[in-house]
Amino acid sequence: MNNRILTNKGEGEARWSLPSIHPEGRKFGLIAAGITLLCFLVLPDIFGWLMAGLTIWTVAFFRDPVRVTPRGDGLVISPADGLVTQIMEVLPPPEMRGADGLGDAPLLRVSIFMSVFDVHVNRAPIGGTVKRVAYIAGKFINADLDKASEDNERQHVLIERGDGVRIGLTQIAGLVARRIVPFVKDGDMMAGGQRIGLIRFGSRVDVFLPAGTLPSIVKGQRAIAGETVLAQLGQAPMIEGIAQ
Repeated sequence: MNNRILTNKGEGEARWSLPSIHPEGRKFGLIAAGITLLCFLVLPDIFGWLMAGLTIWTVAFFRDPVRVTPRGDGLVISPADGLVTQIMEVLPPPEMRGADGLGDAPLLRVSIFMSVFDVHVNRAPIGGTVKRVAYIAGKFINADLDKASEDNERQHVLIERGDGVRIGLTQIAGLVARRIVPFVKDGDMMAGGQRIGLIRFGSRVDVFLPAGTLPSIVKGQRAIAGETVLAQLGQAPMIEGIAQ
């Protein structure tokens, strides 16, 4: 189903398939499988079965399913799977400020928290040119905390559309996550929903929306990377949700 067009009129073919495993995770799966085999050989079986479960989880963590990305002028697509835990107005990170970045005024930030059970391959929220990739080493506190955006290991990615509209996102390593793996660099051309990187073992992604744009989802909703419409540029609808 990769790169095939599907529509809301029924065109295209859709079928379930087993998600592929991203190459970044294959070595971890092999290491876990080797330890599992060793446990079965030299330790009581209970340790082997525990490691077998850990091996399955490790492989599943690096799953990279096909996603169908909506197309449309001004659509901002979720870059991450997970729970929308924060929607708040903040200053952009220093690494993305300035006239050639996101400016110096506060912007609306949407934070998506990824648990260790979510897909961790991140995707571009819009199509355009990667104008800036900035990596900052840091701590590994709980990514769900607000101060994680300033203290944790993180990577900023700034993407500019052809009309000059810019959107920034920040990949933040979490309490368990220990490495951000980039797939893009300055100057790369991206399509909306294209893979841009992954974060190992639990983390968070922040998206900075342009002024005059409100998200199309509410706090507490779950987003799907490459599929959920996070916002539409220039639109600011008031949306309420009911937890039930």
